[in-house]
Amino acid sequence: MQLTLRFALFGNTYQEHKSAHVTHLLDILRNKKAEICISNDFFDFLKQHTKANLKGLQVFQGNDFNADMVLSIGGDGTFLRAASRVGKKEIPILGINTGRLGFLADVSPDQMEEAFDEIYAGKYLAEPRRVLQLHTDNYVLKGYPFGLNEIAVLKQDSSSMITIHAYINNELLCTYQADGLVVATPTGSTGYSLSVGGPILVPQSGTISLTAVAPHSLNIRPIVIRDEWEIILDVESRNHNFLISVDGRSETCREGTRLRIRRADYFVRIVKRCHHSFFNTLREKMMWGVDSRNI
Repeated sequence: MQLTLRFALFGNTYQEHKSAHVTHLLDILRNKKAEICISNDFFDFLKQHTKANLKGLQVFQGNDFNADMVLSIGGDGTFLRAASRVGKKEIPILGINTGRLGFLADVSPDQMEEAFDEIYAGKYLAEPRRVLQLHTDNYVLKGYPFGLNEIAVLKQDSSSMITIHAYINNELLCTYQADGLVVATPTGSTGYSLSVGGPILVPQSGTISLTAVAPHSLNIRPIVIRDEWEIILDVESRNHNFLISVDGRSETCREGTRLRIRRADYFVRIVKRCHHSFFNTLREKMMWGVDSRNI
């Protein structure tokens, strides 16, 4: 007897030319008699810009949904937005990559049928990934304070570099003079953090990395710490403002606001196919260890 699974769909809302992938996905799910619900913003986008058959889909608002699995259709940015909507529900998230690199969303459209056959057979992994939580003293964040990838402190626009006093468990680490500082989880270590020279962290390592963005001092290097330790940041800026970015969601913060970054009390569960290990992804997505002379 075939399982009846319920899927919640989130998707990219600015690439209508890739709607054929959504049509194919819906056909696969309907053939498997799945229950399908869809976020209202993605539903409205598909209804307005595509010819996808949307009959029978249950539309939900905001985070008012439940499912056996969440499907993110797009790139890693779409995946991160879906993860913020899932929040503490800890529903496993499968990323279907219609973007570019797709480190989080690593199932390609041509692999969907095979992937869902494996899901219905129970042959998949739901890897728990740690999340960072941002606390701010004397300031109320407008956005969602949890980050699967990273929490970054950045200078605002074209202003001068900022000064960041960083403490680990209340002990001074150092004072950064830089364009910013990226605090990344292992999941985020292959994203923004890597692009500014941060280390690659294995997902199960239980660590966090701190990497300066364009540091003024050449002897500043990335550092890796245990993920149960607390990071405290005090920021100084000539224009008295700076940016806080949580998984790419940015807002302006006033100088004098103390930032506390801790490990959150929940996981994000990422669906992986059984034969897709982290090291496979490194080799395939990032051409890890490839000698360009042999290409």
